[in-house]
Amino acid sequence: MRHLLSVEEAEKDFLLKILESSEIFLKVLEQPSKKLPTLRGKTVLFMFMEPSTRTQASFEMAAKRLSADTVSFSPGRSAMRKGESFLDTLQNLQAMEVDGIVIRHSSPGAAHFVARHTKASVINAGDGAHEHPTQALLDAFTVKRRLGRISGLKILIVGDVLHSRVARSNLFLWKKFGSEVLFSGPPTLLPKEFGSLGARIVDIEDHIGEVDVLMVLRLQRERMEGSFVPSIREYRKFWGITRERLKRIPPETLIMHPGPVNWGVEMDYEVMERENTVILEQVRNSVAVRMAVLYHLLARTEAEG
Repeated sequence: MRHLLSVEEAEKDFLLKILESSEIFLKVLEQPSKKLPTLRGKTVLFMFMEPSTRTQASFEMAAKRLSADTVSFSPGRSAMRKGESFLDTLQNLQAMEVDGIVIRHSSPGAAHFVARHTKASVINAGDGAHEHPTQALLDAFTVKRRLGRISGLKILIVGDVLHSRVARSNLFLWKKFGSEVLFSGPPTLLPKEFGSLGARIVDIEDHIGEVDVLMVLRLQRERMEGSFVPSIREYRKFWGITRERLKRIPPETLIMHPGPVNWGVEMDYEVMERENTVILEQVRNSVAVRMAVLYHLLARTEAEG
């Protein structure tokens, strides 16, 4: 594959290669010398048009661990403030012969737009409420390392599904590998379309004690226009992983969150005290997974590329 724009469009074999290579790169990161010459001479451009901490930092670290040159684009300090269009900006940056572009944008389909107008390999780091492929990959990698498999599992995703690109990418990935996906949350934040995509819409109380993986989503208030939930207090009561609800979750169930966490809303702090809460492990694995993605997209021979 030349790009990684969505999990839905990606071939299953390619996703498997990413997961297998991630294990190798994780071992590299555990060595005293963490740098490889694999992408020496390649240039990766980071276009983050939305705020990001974990995704941007881990992508930049992944590129540098592979010895790539990196360039960060900031819309607030660019000619876009003077009226230059996004397409003009992209074409000017492409004229500098970059090899890879990692793009995060508030508009769904932005990564596809970039891929149509550049010769570089494009990686979608989140486009609106559409997809976030590398987050789903690092989630699957974390589960695989803990449970030894990614097929035949029951995954419960709870929270703001409507605005979540993580939920969409995870749904597509887990279905590709034969796992069952359940969604739960406020009816206003749980589109019926997910039922037609292969997910089951359930009540959290009926399934929280019988799943292999519990993935909690952030309440994305910055994307909400109007009132989607009566109050934060009520959201926590009915869908938050409170200390009372935590007692009903089997100790072997993995608890995940893509971050950042609204503590006291989606989760109580006691969740972090559990051995099988893998939130920080997800962050730790993110560099290895993104190294694998960069490797498979950019380390092509001249004949292949």
